Amino acid sequence: MAVTAFKPGREMFAVPPRLLPANPTLANFGHVLSDGEFWRSAQNSLIVAACTVLAAMAFAFLASLALARFAFRGRRALLVALIVVQMVPHVALVIPIFLTLGPLRLTDALPGLVISYLAFALPFAIWTLRGFVAGVPRDLEEAAMVDGCTRMGAFRRVVLPLIFPGLVATSIYTLILAWNEYLLTYFLISSPEHYTLPLWLTHFITTEGTEYGPLMAGATLIATPVAVFFALVQRHLARGLTAGAVKG
Repeated sequence: MAVTAFKPGREMFAVPPRLLPANPTLANFGHVLSDGEFWRSAQNSLIVAACTVLAAMAFAFLASLALARFAFRGRRALLVALIVVQMVPHVALVIPIFLTLGPLRLTDALPGLVISYLAFALPFAIWTLRGFVAGVPRDLEEAAMVDGCTRMGAFRRVVLPLIFPGLVATSIYTLILAWNEYLLTYFLISSPEHYTLPLWLTHFITTEGTEYGPLMAGATLIATPVAVFFALVQRHLARGLTAGAVKG
C-alpha cells in the first residue's frame, strides 16, 4: 500500500510488476492533501474516535470494577452475555442498530456513530479490564489503607497504576475499531459532511475506474496515526501486573 502510494500511474500497472518505484512521486499525496473533503473527514474521524475511546474507557473501567470487586446477583450471566455478544458477526447487527437509531434521529450523525461503536467496543473492553482488575490482589489495597490511605487514595495510588497497561491495551483496540470501521459507517452515514476517513476513501472508486494512486496514498495517511500511537504506547503493553506491584 505504502509503496504503491509513491508510484506514478504507469508503474502501478507495469508488467512485470516492480516492488520499488523507479521514479517515486509525491503527486498522489498532494492530490489527497489538497482535497478539502479529506480534512473534514479527518476531523470527523478524530472526533468520533476520541469520544468513543474516552466513553468506552470510562464505562468499561467502572463495569470491570463492579464485576471484579463486588458480588451481585446476575454477575456470571453478565459475563456470559459479554462473551456471547462478541460471537455475533458485526454484519448481523447493522440492521438492528440502524432500526434502533432511526427513531432517535441518530442516523447520519456523529453521535450515532459513537453510540454504535461503543456497542462493539464495550464488551471486549469490559472483559479485558476485568481480568486486569481481578489480577490486582485485594491485599495491596488493604495494606495501603492500613498505612493511612483512604479507599479512593488506595485505588488511585495502588490499583490504577497496576491496571494502566490494561487501559492502554483496550484503548488501542477501541481506537483501531473506531478509526477503521467502514461497514457500519457505510449504512449509518449518507451525507458527505459526516463522512469518516474510511468512507471518504470510497470516492476514489467510481464507475469510470479506481484511482489507485490517491487511494493508496489516502489509506497510508489513515493508517499512520494509529501506527504512531501504538509506537508511543507499546512499552506499556509489555508491563506485567506482577512487575508493577514489585516496582510500586
